[in-house]
Amino acid sequence: MKTPMTITSPRRIRLALMATASIVLLGGLAYSLSSTAADKAAPAAPAKAALTVSTTQPTQVDWPVLLTANGSIAAWQEAVVGTEIGGLRLAEVLVDVGDKVQKGQLIARLQSETVDAELAQTRAALAEAEAALAEARANAARARQVEGSGALSAQQIAQYLTAETTAQARVESAKARLTSEQLRLAQTRILAPDDGTISARSATLGAVVQPGTELYRLIRRDRLEWRAELSAADLAQIKPGMTVRLSTSSQNKLAGKVRMLAPTVDPQTRNGIAYVDIIDRADARAGMFARGEIELARSGALTLPQSAVLLRDGFSYVFRVGPDQRLVRTKVSVGRRSGTLIAITSGLDASTAVVKDGVGFLSDGDLVRVVPAASVK
Repeated sequence: MKTPMTITSPRRIRLALMATASIVLLGGLAYSLSSTAADKAAPAAPAKAALTVSTTQPTQVDWPVLLTANGSIAAWQEAVVGTEIGGLRLAEVLVDVGDKVQKGQLIARLQSETVDAELAQTRAALAEAEAALAEARANAARARQVEGSGALSAQQIAQYLTAETTAQARVESAKARLTSEQLRLAQTRILAPDDGTISARSATLGAVVQPGTELYRLIRRDRLEWRAELSAADLAQIKPGMTVRLSTSSQNKLAGKVRMLAPTVDPQTRNGIAYVDIIDRADARAGMFARGEIELARSGALTLPQSAVLLRDGFSYVFRVGPDQRLVRTKVSVGRRSGTLIAITSGLDASTAVVKDGVGFLSDGDLVRVVPAASVK
């Protein structure tokens, strides 16, 4: 027996497809509605801060107005120690370069035997002259007693009186020679003319010196000065007594004070010299180069640490932290620098907090967390 074939009409097929599509559409709509409801039920998670920073506020400080100059350090006065007599051998050299000496200290000695012998001879000549004077005085006294009695002629009396005067002159001459020889003996001892430090030595043991031969150079009282080279316009701003801070090649800081200004300027360079007494020598040496800052006046300035200022594209910026903990890059104008501080001339007021350091790694709009400076790592 044959099974009858069922023939589906086109109308029934369309109805079946439409029913299937409706079921799929209703399912998708239900899923979408359930997802939306779930999203509304769960609150959005807050964004997490990526960086931790600390802040600082501008500080009002009393800053000096400085004039910068360069120059060399030199001895205030350098005394030349030499010989006053010649033809004698240098018997002792008692000090060397760098030694500190006191005024009147023996620093060298010349051979004195020859001078001692001449001094003894002069003393003997003086004794002889004094004996001759005593005899002449006795004769002159007797002549005065018999003057007018006729016992002696006027010529004889005059001779006795003249002999007394001559003997007196010879004694005075011998005394003068004795003083000269004593002075020569004293000059065989070379003494320090002042307190200070020996800066140079040309004395050689055993050398026969001549008058005026230089033996030593001495920095008087160990005083050094800085000779600042300044233009005529800058020189006009300086007055004696102004404070100076010096920096040497050894990075030491020296304190000084302006003593005087040169009365003239170099016609070639148009520069003048300001002479600055160095108060604390430290390791300063004559001949060293130094850079100095002369304090002309003092003025107030609003300052920040240099680490808080970002230099980018030729401009200076700081980063403020907004109410939403996001950074706001702010353009500022800067002025002088002193140590780790920099002056802010415009673009910021004293009550504004800015990021203290690490600004090179920050950008405008960054979300940050602000903590005390000691907590930043």
